[in-house]
Formats: sequence, structure tokens, C-alpha cells
Amino acid sequence: MRRTSLVQRLFSLACFIWAIDFLSKNWAISHLSSSPRKIIGSFLQLTLLRNPGAAFSVATGFTIVFTSLSIAVAIFITRYAARISAPSWAVVAGLVLGGVLGNLTDRIFREPGFLYGHVIDWIELPHWPVFNLADSSIFIAAGIAILLTARNISPMQKSGINE
Repeated sequence: MRRTSLVQRLFSLACFIWAIDFLSKNWAISHLSSSPRKIIGSFLQLTLLRNPGAAFSVATGFTIVFTSLSIAVAIFITRYAARISAPSWAVVAGLVLGGVLGNLTDRIFREPGFLYGHVIDWIELPHWPVFNLADSSIFIAAGIAILLTARNISPMQKSGINE
């Protein structure tokens, strides 16, 4: 597959993930509360949570650190996207970029303020912290990356010594 096609797929997937995450969070804000809404008994519940920290509400006082890290990851993926030669790694990068941009959008534009905004979480499973679609995208990307690494599939082909 041509690299330009991989880059297009990567950014298309990232935009799709960002869009469904954004729309789902706005839906959650409009239709959910902090009281769980049971969908499939206690297995799947929808609960609105404004998360000031990282995944699982860890390190709530370090919002700016997570915002900065998200910006760095987005820049890194954007910078190296054209070098990815394996379609499966382009999917991983697209999932990560979409998830990072979804949560970064919250950090930039939601209360309490610019770069300190709380991430909207709304999906609840038993024995698991409340999360959102951006978190799911990043989690799935991590799983795929582990499998690709275990299978020794490199994200980039080396074309020469001078690269």
C-alpha cells in the first residue's frame, strides 16, 4: 500500500474517532447525570463523570502535564505519519491520534478552563473506572500494538543505512 494512502487512512481514522468521541460526550452531557443509568443490568451503565486527571482519575492535580503530553503525542504522530509503512501500524497511530485529540479537546475547551478542562467520561463497566470512546480507542490501539510487537511487525521499513 502506498504511504500517502496509509497517511490518509491514519488521519481519516483519527478524524472519525475524534468526531464520534466529541458527539458522544456532548450527548452524555445532555442526557446523563452522575446517577448510573442501567443499560444491561449492572454490566453496562452510563454515568456522567467530569475527570480532572488522567485515565481512571489518577493524578487529578496534574491536568496541565497530561495536556502537554497529549499535545506532544499528537505532534509526534503527525510528524512521523508519513514514515509508517505497515497498514496495521497506521491503524494503531490513527486510533491513538483520534483518542488523544478527543480527550485533548476536552482539556482545551471544557470547564474549568483552557488547558485545564475536565475530560467527559460516561461508560461504566463493573470493576472498571468510567471511561469514554477516546479512552477505548487508545486502549484498543495499545492492544493492537502489543500484538504487532509480539509478531515482530515493524511500523517502518528501513530502506537504507542513511535513514
